[in-house]
Amino acid sequence: MRVKKKEWKQQLPQPLDVVWDFFSRPENLNDMTPEKVSFEILSDVTGLNMYEGMIIAYRISPFGGIKMNWVTEITHIHEKSYFVDEQRFGPYAMWHHEHHFEAVDGGTLMTDLLHYKVPYGPIGTLADRLFVSGMVDEIFGFRQKAMIERFGS
Repeated sequence: MRVKKKEWKQQLPQPLDVVWDFFSRPENLNDMTPEKVSFEILSDVTGLNMYEGMIIAYRISPFGGIKMNWVTEITHIHEKSYFVDEQRFGPYAMWHHEHHFEAVDGGTLMTDLLHYKVPYGPIGTLADRLFVSGMVDEIFGFRQKAMIERFGS
């Protein structure tokens, strides 16, 4: 399977400082993830702001209760502009997620750019077509709704 690219944009009616402050705290990931994924942060990140080189371990259950460990690293940060998280261990053959933030009239424009690859060759390609791609879209759709609840629309 080739690397897939997905992009989501969302404008929030809050200043860049407010939005950046929320996203720069890994403990807030729980608020952006659907309950059915059973997302659990294993690393002690309470009260910490992210930094380059930060390793965050999670446990997720995205497929019918099957528990998976996932480890990501914050690889790049440009304060109040963007940060990147990359999978170091987990369910994907590759995961590279860029979070971009831009001050615009009336608030902040967020852009998520995701590149990912499902493992297992042709079986992974089929799994991506049948449910992985849809699950990724569902998670990011949930996140957009959660951000409207938190910051307004």
